[in-house]
Amino acid sequence: MLTKTKIYLSSPHMGGTEQNFVNEAFDTNWIAPLGPNVNGFENDIQNYLGNEKHIAVLSSGTASIHMALMLLGVTSGDEVLCQSFTFSASANPIMYQGATPVFIDSESDTWNMSPELLEIAIKDRIEKYKKPKAIIAVHLYGMPYKANEINAIAEKYNIPVIEDSAEAFGSYYLGKPCGALSSMGILSFNGNKIITTSGGGALIVPSEDYKNKAVFLSTQARDDAPHYEHSSVGYNYRMSNIVAGIGRGQMEVLDERVAARRKNFEFYKKNLSQFSNIEFLEEPEGFYSNRWLTCIKTDSYETRELIRLALLEDDIESRPLWKPMHMQPIFEKYLHFTNSTSEDLFNKGLCLPSGSNLSQYDLDRILNIILKIPNL
Repeated sequence: MLTKTKIYLSSPHMGGTEQNFVNEAFDTNWIAPLGPNVNGFENDIQNYLGNEKHIAVLSSGTASIHMALMLLGVTSGDEVLCQSFTFSASANPIMYQGATPVFIDSESDTWNMSPELLEIAIKDRIEKYKKPKAIIAVHLYGMPYKANEINAIAEKYNIPVIEDSAEAFGSYYLGKPCGALSSMGILSFNGNKIITTSGGGALIVPSEDYKNKAVFLSTQARDDAPHYEHSSVGYNYRMSNIVAGIGRGQMEVLDERVAARRKNFEFYKKNLSQFSNIEFLEEPEGFYSNRWLTCIKTDSYETRELIRLALLEDDIESRPLWKPMHMQPIFEKYLHFTNSTSEDLFNKGLCLPSGSNLSQYDLDRILNIILKIPNL
């Protein structure tokens, strides 16, 4: 008899070769922060995204956004336009720099930043204050945002875009990999992501000079001198050689992980589309989502909670969609350009268990719980 165990929303999934890279680091005593795995992991990501990009692997996706803002010269008194429907890590680094976030709501096709509201916000800030210093747009839950539209608006006003691809490694937009679509990009390798290094991230920049500056700032900004000399404020953000070894092994199974998560989505869609009060986010033409998390939108808060609590009762983790930043206590005082899309998604949306290591038994167990909910 199978014993029921907890089903997590998105748990780490090792491929089997990660230990080889880690063991090599131990065997060669590359336990220091930098080493061959760091270089190798950066090269692996560069090969995946395209050689015109340059990669610096860092301690987290949050650190990567912080570095991007620093490289773009964002500082106190500046405003940064940020997608509201996202995790707080997209917005927190704006505060690190003493800058001010201005939040932009979503559009319904992708649940990501609305190009229309973005331009309205830019015009408003130019008229009433000054031109925003940067834009942070997010590929939420693996679904690409409308990059052509966002980039066109950004170029019109000469504002750089930081492409938050923390949830979208392995996703594509019109045949191009997410993370390599805009001025700068970031990835996350947190424990719940499509691939993981337990904790870590990557900054994606357009030139070797930008990469070198990011590495300099991320390793305590130590000047070139025989002693410890510092003329800039630095940060301890560089990824370690051990962690990068895990990443090298994970890169070998990235495409398999994407395929598994897309298969999860198709399973849920096939078996739950019978319910008129459950909707799935479809891919617009030319969009390819890694389906990091399979998300549904129900007809009401009450329906969402019926499903969430029924799963919880069976020790199955699900989670409401992100609470928009403009509704968060820490950010609610800041300017926002909204249309109620993200608030509606937060109230009615749910992330279903989506790990690439879910078995068919796990998926059937989840489905059976939902099918048994009275009056769904």
